[in-house]
Amino acid sequence: MEESESKQSPLQHIPQVLTQKNKHTDDLIDHYWGSISYISSLIKASELKAGLILSFYGILLNFIFQSIGIIISEVSNANFFYVLIGLWFLFTATSIFYCVRCFIPRIEGNYDKNIFFFGDVITKFGTIKEFAKTFYRISVDEDQLFEQLGEQIYIISKIAAWKFRNVKRAIWFLALGLSILLISTVYYFVLTLF
Repeated sequence: MEESESKQSPLQHIPQVLTQKNKHTDDLIDHYWGSISYISSLIKASELKAGLILSFYGILLNFIFQSIGIIISEVSNANFFYVLIGLWFLFTATSIFYCVRCFIPRIEGNYDKNIFFFGDVITKFGTIKEFAKTFYRISVDEDQLFEQLGEQIYIISKIAAWKFRNVKRAIWFLALGLSILLISTVYYFVLTLF
């Protein structure tokens, strides 16, 4: 009786091994899609930050343009003040440029075709039926599936990094512009009070 139990034990582990392998594959797929989702949320966060910076500029510029006539009439002979305002305008325009640049859609098309990239789906896989067959074939081949997902993670990471570089530059020029604006404000009050 013990012999028959020992002969059956290796066979009894096969379903468990297959279940563990399928669970591992499912966990990997979740990991890849989770990474894609996380990086996509970073892209949205960079665009949100750029939008907040632009909103701040909208409020600030509205306030400045409402007061510009009074300010210019009181400091008409102060060349240094105009230099400061010119610098502020340059920094502000540069910051706004980088904010707008962050919103520009970025497509990385210099890579192999990928079933998860919308541009490739409609241009590089033939008809709708051909794409559906290719999508299924790649989806059931784990190696190809993970390669396609990994490539997509790399590409959207590259896009996220580009967008965050633009936001970082926009914030940097915003800080410079606010510093110049503060100096201009102090200089304005010194000129008008003395």
